[in-house]
Amino acid sequence: MVNFLIIGICMIAGMLFRKSGSLPADAHKGINAWIIYLALPAVSFKYLPHIQWSTNLIVPAVAPVLVWLGAWLTMRLYAVIKKLDKKTEGGLKLAAGLSNTTFIGFPLIAAYYGEQLLGIAIIYDQVNFMILATAGVIVAVHSSKKEALTPAVILRRIFKFPPFLGCIAALTLPHFFDISPLDPLFTKLAATVGPLALFSIGFQIKLDGWRRNLSHISVALFYKLIVSPAIVFIFILVMGVRGSIAQVSVFEAAMPTLLTAGIVADEYDLDPQVVNLVIGIGILLSFLTTAGWWLILRFVS
Repeated sequence: MVNFLIIGICMIAGMLFRKSGSLPADAHKGINAWIIYLALPAVSFKYLPHIQWSTNLIVPAVAPVLVWLGAWLTMRLYAVIKKLDKKTEGGLKLAAGLSNTTFIGFPLIAAYYGEQLLGIAIIYDQVNFMILATAGVIVAVHSSKKEALTPAVILRRIFKFPPFLGCIAALTLPHFFDISPLDPLFTKLAATVGPLALFSIGFQIKLDGWRRNLSHISVALFYKLIVSPAIVFIFILVMGVRGSIAQVSVFEAAMPTLLTAGIVADEYDLDPQVVNLVIGIGILLSFLTTAGWWLILRFVS
């Protein structure tokens, strides 16, 4: 219950601070910097060295790929039917295919399943980021034709992302050094992810103009919140995987749209208003849809 109270308090606090104007309009950028550069690498160091690796962990690694491929096909079909321009189609692919596995995913997994399962969520999260940095960038560049796409562009994005570097370090350094004395430090830093991320999200939510784009928003959200976790759910049934790995994989797929998708859409002019509306509305709806998926997973996996 405490975890759910924290979620509500932090989200509402962010909304109230934005409405009051008592903080600068870009105050969330400083919070996000703390999360990305310090808190998320600490999460990797806290959990990854203690994971019991098994072949079943291929599931959280493959799941985000399935979500992305399904989104690409769904939005391509929708674009053909609606005769959408390339920029809107590209924005919808980003909005439907990338999950908010960190800012929303980690706090909700901690609330529903406990912090001890965040190690599984990190695997999904890092593959999700790799998709953004590769396939996501390819879609953005192809849709906007704003810059030349080269391997250097993709590699630069990957290796400038601190959580990815933290993940690699957390997987390799313990084989050469005893970092266990630093565990209390990682625990303290990791504990800041949930409250700060939720406050930041509440601070950024904007819902203006949703009626004009209801069709696009509805299709993207139906895929993101209902279809994509269903795809992963079918995948775990076929693979015969049950328990915490299956539950976290489906739950991460059920998360709303990745916040960074809005940043990329804005950077490449991929109908950023629609993408940001999908993000904002999706976050609010996801608190209901993830509860539904939690109930389904309790009885099946």
